[in-house]
Amino acid sequence: MPFKFEKLEIWKLAIEMADNVHNLTRSFPKEEMFSLTSQMKRAADSISLNIAEGSTGQSNPEQIKFLGYSQRSSLEVVNCLYLAIKRNYINQLIFDKFYTELDKLVAKIQAFKNSLQK
Repeated sequence: MPFKFEKLEIWKLAIEMADNVHNLTRSFPKEEMFSLTSQMKRAADSISLNIAEGSTGQSNPEQIKFLGYSQRSSLEVVNCLYLAIKRNYINQLIFDKFYTELDKLVAKIQAFKNSLQK
């Protein structure tokens, strides 16, 4: 793997999350295609995109900034989950599964940020 980010566990987890969100939103109503579906997919994609962008040989403070963007995008996906359950597009079991995975991902991103601040 030639790029630094490809070795990061958080990037691999973020890629998996983006794929899972993509598959989840396929069941959303067509009327949500350009609103919640699009927003949720873009936010999920943004998690890994920011991890990758921040790892491109920049300084630790710069990488930390992009990891912060990844965390914010993760929380945006959490908010989309709340909207999806409120609108009855997903059930509690699916909500809980994604919520737990996002909570773990945010914690791992924070741990990586902390390691860069030392």
